[in-house]
Amino acid sequence: MKRSIQISDQAGYCFGVRRALDLAREQLVKEGKLVYSIGPIIHNPQVVAEFKKKGLLPVESLEGIDEGILLIRSHGVEKELLEEAERKGLEIIDATCPFVKNAQRMARQLSEAGYQLVIVGEETHPEVKGILSYAGRNPVVVNSIHQLKGKSIGPKVGMLAQTTQSLENFIEVARGVLAVTYECRIFNTICNATASRQASAVELAGSVDVMFVVGGKNSANTTRLAGLCRAAGAVVYHIETADEIVPEMIANKKRIGITAGASTPRSQVDRVKAVLEEINTNG
Repeated sequence: MKRSIQISDQAGYCFGVRRALDLAREQLVKEGKLVYSIGPIIHNPQVVAEFKKKGLLPVESLEGIDEGILLIRSHGVEKELLEEAERKGLEIIDATCPFVKNAQRMARQLSEAGYQLVIVGEETHPEVKGILSYAGRNPVVVNSIHQLKGKSIGPKVGMLAQTTQSLENFIEVARGVLAVTYECRIFNTICNATASRQASAVELAGSVDVMFVVGGKNSANTTRLAGLCRAAGAVVYHIETADEIVPEMIANKKRIGITAGASTPRSQVDRVKAVLEEINTNG
C-alpha cells in the first residue's frame, strides 16, 4: 500500500523558543562564566541534552549559585526567583517568551487594580507558576470548566490564559466564570503562533487516518496538540523521536499526518517523516 505523508504547515519551533535558544547560544560562547537555566530551557529532552553538552546547566534553585549567567527560560520564572537572582548580582539574560511576559504584566496590572485572577491553564506548569507570582491574593487556576466547581470566585474577576491553551477551552471556561461573577475582564493571552499551529494540526488531522504529534512528553503545548488531533477524529501517536515508530502504527493507514509542538526542532520532524517513508517503501 502506498501512503501519503503530509507535515502540518505550522509544525516546529515557535518564535519564543527560537529566541530562547539563540540567546543561550550567544551566552555559551562566552569564556570564563558558567551559564545556568532554572529548569529546562524548553520542554524537549533531546534539545536540553544537546545544550547541556554545550555547557548550559539546568538547576532547580539558585542555592549555592553566587556568580555566573542566569538564563531565564522561555516559560519564564516566578517573580521571587528573579528578585533573588538580582540580589545575588547574577548576570540575567531574560529569554522569557514575549507572550508569556505579556501575561505576567497583565496579571500584575489586574491584581493591582483589585481583580481576582482566574488563569486557564495547568497549575503545575512553569509558565503558570510564573504568572501566578504576579497574581496577588486568592488567584484561581483551572484547566477546564469542570474544575470551576467548588472554586471561590469573587465579584470582580480578571481572566488570562496560559499561552498554549486552546481558544475554545478558554472561551468555555470564561462562560462558566461569567455565570458566577458580576464583573469580568477577559484578556486573550494565547500566543497567536499557538492558535495557528493548533488550527493547522486540527485541519490536517481531519483529513488523515493517523497523526504523529512530535514533541516532549513534558510539553504542555504538544500534549494539547495531540488531544485536539484526537478530537478531530484521527488515531494519534504522541512521540518524542522517530525511534518510537513501529510499522504496526501505520498498518492499514493510507493517509498519514505529522505535526509538532513549539519546542520540537525541524530536524526531529524531518526524521519522523523519513522513517515513515522508509516503512512505506519497504512495506
